[in-house]
Amino acid sequence: MIRLHRLAWVALALLLGGCAGFVDKPQRPVLFDMGPLPPLVAPAAKPEPRVAVVVPDIEASGALDSSAILYRLGYSDDHQLRAYSQSRWTAPPPQLVRQRLRQQLGRERPVLSADESAALGREGLSAIYILRLELEEFAQVFDSEARSRGVIRLRATLLANTTGGEQLVGQRSIAVEGESPTPDASGGVRAMTAATDAAAADISLWLRQVRETK
Repeated sequence: MIRLHRLAWVALALLLGGCAGFVDKPQRPVLFDMGPLPPLVAPAAKPEPRVAVVVPDIEASGALDSSAILYRLGYSDDHQLRAYSQSRWTAPPPQLVRQRLRQQLGRERPVLSADESAALGREGLSAIYILRLELEEFAQVFDSEARSRGVIRLRATLLANTTGGEQLVGQRSIAVEGESPTPDASGGVRAMTAATDAAAADISLWLRQVRETK
């Protein structure tokens, strides 16, 4: 009887061990970035290689300063900001947006860091602008369960770096949307990336217009 009792305990332990193997392990979140830059359709108009721009770190607060991929249910409660539980950005949106803007703007003009600007001074450059940005909105907005869009909203301040210090050139709000190909995190990432590229094109046009008025 004692031997049978021991065998029963061994069998129970093996059964429990086998069941433990079927327990779902915690899944790591899927990581997203903004992917490669889109190809240039045509050469940039009126290239200005001697006009440089400095893009400091983008300011943001609250949920925008984390790596969460955010969304709103516009058809239900667009005041509630939600986050995907199994999908995240590879870095907080302010860092990704800044990197993308630097890459896009760099196709038309030199884009410097603050350290590079201080080290180079105005050598070889006719003008240096400082573009300060505040990220106010960066989320996927669902208009229905099957349709969504990516929204980016920036507050941009353009300053001229002169020998007398920084001088205000202009300030504006930039709001751009991109259509989501699918109603999920992947679709939201693509939509917000497209919106960021469109915002970069808007800023680039603004820089050219400012330069032409000088």
